[in-house]
Amino acid sequence: MENHRSLVDTAESMLQAVALARQALVHKENFKKFSASLEKTAIFLQELSKFKVKNSESVNRALEGLQSEVEAAKQLAAECSNGNKIYLLLSGKKIVEKMESTSKSMSRAMALFPLASLDVSPQTNQWLLNLCKNMEEAQYHLSPMEEEILHKIETGVQDRTTDRSFASNLLLLIAESLGIPSQENDLKEEFENFKNDIQSRNEALRMEQIILLLENADVVTTPKEKEMKYFTKRNSLGRQLLEPLQSFYCPITADIMRDPVETSSGYTFEREAIEKWLALGNGLCPLTKTPLTKLSVRPNRTLRQSIEEWKNRNIMITIASMKPEIQSRDEEQVLPSLKKLSELCEKSELHREWVVMEDYIPIVTALLHAKNSEIRLHALAILCSLAKDSDDNKEAIANVKDSITYVVYSLARKVEESMLALQLILELSRIVNVRNLIGDAQGGILLLVTLANSDDAQASKYAQELLDTLAFLDQNVVRMARAKFFGPLLQRLFEGSVAIQVIMADTLADLELTDHDKQCLSRGGALKALLQMLELDDIEVKSAAVRALENLSGVAPNGLQLIKQGAKTPLFELLFCHAASKLRLHVAKTIMHLAMSTASMEASEDQIRLMETEEDIFKLFSLVSYTGPEMQETLLLTFHALCRSPSGLDVRRELRQISAVKILVHLCELDDLAVRANAVKLLCYLTEDGDHQTFEEHVNRRCITTLIRIIKTSDSEDEKAAAMGIISRLPHNSQMSQDLSQCGALEVIFDCLKNEKEVVENAAEALCRFTATSNLEQQKRVAEAGIIPVLVKLLASGAPPTKRNAAISLKQLSESSSKLTIPVKTNSLLSCCFAPSEGICAVHLGICSTETSFCLLEAGAVRPLVMLLGEQDASACEASLDAILTLIEGVQLQNGCKVLEEAGAIVPIIKLLTSSCSSLQEKTLGALQRIFRLVDFKTKYGKSAQMSLVDITQRGSSTTKSLAAKILAQLNVLNEQSSFFDGT
Repeated sequence: MENHRSLVDTAESMLQAVALARQALVHKENFKKFSASLEKTAIFLQELSKFKVKNSESVNRALEGLQSEVEAAKQLAAECSNGNKIYLLLSGKKIVEKMESTSKSMSRAMALFPLASLDVSPQTNQWLLNLCKNMEEAQYHLSPMEEEILHKIETGVQDRTTDRSFASNLLLLIAESLGIPSQENDLKEEFENFKNDIQSRNEALRMEQIILLLENADVVTTPKEKEMKYFTKRNSLGRQLLEPLQSFYCPITADIMRDPVETSSGYTFEREAIEKWLALGNGLCPLTKTPLTKLSVRPNRTLRQSIEEWKNRNIMITIASMKPEIQSRDEEQVLPSLKKLSELCEKSELHREWVVMEDYIPIVTALLHAKNSEIRLHALAILCSLAKDSDDNKEAIANVKDSITYVVYSLARKVEESMLALQLILELSRIVNVRNLIGDAQGGILLLVTLANSDDAQASKYAQELLDTLAFLDQNVVRMARAKFFGPLLQRLFEGSVAIQVIMADTLADLELTDHDKQCLSRGGALKALLQMLELDDIEVKSAAVRALENLSGVAPNGLQLIKQGAKTPLFELLFCHAASKLRLHVAKTIMHLAMSTASMEASEDQIRLMETEEDIFKLFSLVSYTGPEMQETLLLTFHALCRSPSGLDVRRELRQISAVKILVHLCELDDLAVRANAVKLLCYLTEDGDHQTFEEHVNRRCITTLIRIIKTSDSEDEKAAAMGIISRLPHNSQMSQDLSQCGALEVIFDCLKNEKEVVENAAEALCRFTATSNLEQQKRVAEAGIIPVLVKLLASGAPPTKRNAAISLKQLSESSSKLTIPVKTNSLLSCCFAPSEGICAVHLGICSTETSFCLLEAGAVRPLVMLLGEQDASACEASLDAILTLIEGVQLQNGCKVLEEAGAIVPIIKLLTSSCSSLQEKTLGALQRIFRLVDFKTKYGKSAQMSLVDITQRGSSTTKSLAAKILAQLNVLNEQSSFFDGT
């Protein structure tokens, strides 16, 4: 009796721990796994309490061990469900270690129960052994984000980091991990709670160090608090610079150390100096001549911190004391101090913050109208540095009287000053009201247009980016200014001599144009003029025209216009002209742009085709075999676009007919990553139409190995997705399946399903081959790899094709469940231990699990599948319905229907009667015909299905009409309302 009470009490205590664990604020996946083990242990103890368990030393030790560990588990779960989130996150390693320790101890305690002396079935004994084994081997891990946070904290604490960006980014990462809103007030409140929690715990030095690190974050300190802290410290320093201590100098270099390290001799040196000393073969300390090794060197963090504090103290005093010199009218005083200030700003964010607090922005901005160009250069450099730090600094610079005007003036000066002015304006333009100031600045836009078309590539890039940023202005000054440039250019292109036309075409080729610019030039007649230049015999003229066409054809309307004007014929002639071989790449890129335009939204309306004949496709693709990598890449991209165009089906068919598959398989094996990636993608396009003959011939085991290697090693998600797409669409015959299995395709599919990239969609399709009911061994491999929970997750989170394929795999796996479930004897301990609500499967009436019987109910897949019935994609709905119907096959009908009702499936199934998809409607009718065999279900749900069934008898196909009529007869409606079925 005493043991009975102890077993019950311990089980109840475990269930309390389970409830607490499910409320954990952090490490939720770990606690979910931990609570599952506790719950199974509690169930076992509850059932064991129903039997007479005699007192024995092993039983007593088992109970004592379990009682001790369950109290520890409760305490751990309580702390993690009530404690401060940040503290719990930072204590993550201790928490997971405690989970593992408790799990192992419970496993060893349960193993002491003498089941051999009880009437326990072999299945029950095996179940307990498996539970003990799982708990003994259980491992709990921090998530990658938690690991990253702890690593950064350790780095920051060790290096005594005071960098505000580091601390701010770290705190935001912590907030993201814990689901804390990233708004300033929320983060600050959570951080204050963390500090208070640490104080109440009387925590160790490490937590205090973490607080010091995170307190550098901007979000936990207001600008006013920073300013008060700064001036309090600065006013306490005095005005005299401190000389460095002797200990700050490296004995080898005689310079102040940046990274001091201590050696086994007890002396400290600059790391680089002592390592160089040792690398030169010097094995003795430079001072004591005692033996040294590189392994004996360790950082002297205390000295490093002292040096940093000394430097910052002197820099703070320096910044505060330079104002008189910088404001002086004597250039010889201004320049050195201004240069020093510029160097300090470039060196550290903290220095820039001090410069702003000392109110240097108006002082430095005023220097922009200085006559001395060197003064203006340093002023612009300082303002660029400050503007990058914050929007407040941008506003402060822009609000200084005439500041934008003076920056614009600098655009017209020498290259170095013009570049700095461009960078500053670009940075300031990120603030909306500043953009208007720039737009209003006299001559500013015209100067930018001039710079955008200059020979200096970097200046042109910055100016172009800034013009694009300013293009939204209501007064359209950018467009007007550019029009002033384009007008004369077009006029000369039409009316000038051939030499002038070449110059204008070259200009168009080299300009960085917006899409709007390209269309404007097209409307102005530039495309027609350039096509006319292609008809001339002069290769130089053709070269200029082709390069200009390459630039202008990059926007879809222009590309379509060129196709309509017959650009393909002269371009093809040039492409295959030996005399124009140097132009071949430019021609190919122009053709590529034309192909891309046929895949655009505009092309779908007009059904414009670039390639009219199979000969065109053959000629263009033939170049792939004997050109260089850049040309190959361009041609492959051309065919990518053609395959996506309205005529893509014809293009794909013709490419397969000309043996493109063989060439692409070879290109997939090349070392050139760009060519390989584009070959894989094009090969994937060619698999879309289900024409398997060419693939059975060329996609052999060697090719499969190549594709799998690409998936494993490629850095391109698109390439991996394409390679997996090829695998997913390969012919479903036994030889291909065997080759895929032997090449390790299944393992790669598993890995791909567990990430969140585009490759998942194709991996889910590829998996369907390996979950087929005909191959039980493959199904077991899938289940043992833990893929079924992943598939269940994809039902909710995947794209419609992914959901459909996940449902197909689950359906195929579920078809094997009835023969894999373990039957239960009603008179054994197992029937008690696994009562229907606890262990016996409510559908299969045996012991089911996700790993051994692929049971949808055990996998938690039923509700997600039911949710999928409401998906707009009919194929996903149909796959989901197929999977659900496996639960009501044969003798499972009554039990399966009850499970479906509990999951809320019956009403959504009835709603599918209104689907416009005939195959889905037909399957729904078949399902209801089975469900309504049960009187309770017919009574409860029959009426809600009547109107839809009647509608099908009037408007459905011959098959669905007949099925609907049969169901209405089941519902006793046929005779009562026979007028509805006239003509059926």
